[in-house]
Amino acid sequence: MQDDLTELKILGDRIYKLRKAKKLTLSAVCYKNGIEPSTLMRIEKAQVEAKYLTLLKISEAFGMPISELLTIFPASCHPER
Repeated sequence: MQDDLTELKILGDRIYKLRKAKKLTLSAVCYKNGIEPSTLMRIEKAQVEAKYLTLLKISEAFGMPISELLTIFPASCHPER
């Protein structure tokens, strides 16, 4: 299992890449969903742990269920056990 900081970096990077892929600014994601831009920026930079409700708001801004937001690797990418 990876350490907490590594997990935060993976999640933050995923959120950043999704936001950029959807061509959304920090402001567009935040003001639409009641998140402070500084909070989203700190999540993307792995400086804070995101609360569940914040992740839920981010996933709504991206138009996806939170389960998809938190799925870092598709099932097809997992090595066989």
